[in-house]
Amino acid sequence: MIKFVVCGSGSKGNASLIYNEDTLIQIDMGLPFKRLEEELRKLKKNVRDISGLLLTHDHSDHISQVEMYRDNVHIYCGKGTYQEGEITEIKDMESFQIGSFTITSFSTYHDAVNPMGFLIESGDERLCWITDTGKLDRYIVKLCKNSDYYYIESNYDARMLINSSRPFYLKARVAGDHGHLSNLQSAKYMAKMVGNKTKGIYLAHISEECNTQEKALMAHNRYLNKIDVNKPSIKCCLQREAVYGGDK
Repeated sequence: MIKFVVCGSGSKGNASLIYNEDTLIQIDMGLPFKRLEEELRKLKKNVRDISGLLLTHDHSDHISQVEMYRDNVHIYCGKGTYQEGEITEIKDMESFQIGSFTITSFSTYHDAVNPMGFLIESGDERLCWITDTGKLDRYIVKLCKNSDYYYIESNYDARMLINSSRPFYLKARVAGDHGHLSNLQSAKYMAKMVGNKTKGIYLAHISEECNTQEKALMAHNRYLNKIDVNKPSIKCCLQREAVYGGDK
């Protein structure tokens, strides 16, 4: 059984808790500690109960508060992402164990040092975690196909990005192969990955300037309506409010 709490998702900070009956892990730590502490209290847990902290990449909105955990939680990340405390360096398509979770790391495409996504397994359930990437390789789509849950970025609406006040270089960066997934790209990948086992899709890293929840949901619904599978629930993750996912 997999459950998770997306404590915050967006350009101002990211952090999430994933847990089952006996293991608690965290992905990223780019939010104030009090946000995490509040969610940990709801789970009747504290920092010392976290068996491992997975870092997707080295941008500040994902690692700015990691030193709060440095002496208490073992860190798993790509080489060069973070270099203090107890660290295990992980590689593309490497499987490892944290408590009762089996985790497979895979390389993503972002302008960062060794960015990673994760396939997290507990029993016969799987959670695919993809954020901050400009594209996905075929082997990742194959690896994550028919997972129970997906956390995938749906960062921007292409028209809103083009018409935004951002400088051209930033627009090009976001829309490039080492930038972020648009609503359309994310929806197309999800249409390839979901299966009849899929229960929920959680849209992440939604830009507050170049996207809306409505546009992200519309794109995904449009593509998922075209495929012959049991349609999963789709939720948007929020920057300032926790979103809960996984088994009830």
